[in-house]
Amino acid sequence: MQFLTDQDVYQSTINYLKNLGHNVIRAKDIGFERASDNEILQRAAKDQRILITRDKDFGALTFVTHINSSGIILLRIAPDTLNSVHEELSRFLNEHSNDNFKNCFIVIEPGRHRIRTSR
Repeated sequence: MQFLTDQDVYQSTINYLKNLGHNVIRAKDIGFERASDNEILQRAAKDQRILITRDKDFGALTFVTHINSSGIILLRIAPDTLNSVHEELSRFLNEHSNDNFKNCFIVIEPGRHRIRTSR
């Protein structure tokens, strides 16, 4: 899968995804370190990448403005839950490897995940 990570995603999470074989670029790598949430989401959609973030504001952006996306994964993660969130993220990606996440908002937290569509 192809991902764009927001500025707030831990480097260890980026490394974890790359080690699983996913194509991951950081917002910073494409000059978006100061971009608005809207700009980052639009860029992810343009590049057909699923956005990974820890920023809950993307939920409001998705459900209030109905901006099209290739999918958003919100990681409810803290340093002490890092491993359990990585395990749930891996489980989720394995279970849904062939799914289309267009306009989906996915929340990953220790031991569970939820999927909502914005339309």
